[in-house]
Amino acid sequence: MLIRNASEMPAAPVTMAGAEQVGMRLLLGRADGAPTFAMRHFTVEPGGHTPRHQHNYEHGVYVVQGSGTVEIGGESRAIRAGDSLFVQPNALHQFRADRGEGLQFLCMVPTTFDCGQPTPGA
Repeated sequence: MLIRNASEMPAAPVTMAGAEQVGMRLLLGRADGAPTFAMRHFTVEPGGHTPRHQHNYEHGVYVVQGSGTVEIGGESRAIRAGDSLFVQPNALHQFRADRGEGLQFLCMVPTTFDCGQPTPGA
């Protein structure tokens, strides 16, 4: 059994081009024996954002804390704690903490993409 607390794990800065004030913790992945999905915890500081990017895999997102804006496929929407999102493969997307507070979210992706830096991102 694996139990891990995100607050006890160090966040690695996301260094992808276009990322501003974003940290990531890999909570579960291949190294833990997870066969199909990885769980990543992102923290976006106030005024920060993930890169605007796309990739060929889907992912599920759950907003844990804070609020901000998500852009998916050219449409922008406000998001807040408790919201769940589905990002389809190849959809151009970005998460922003632009509402005066930080944003924390969980991102579930195929284990193939559970490396230390998102490939290519959140």
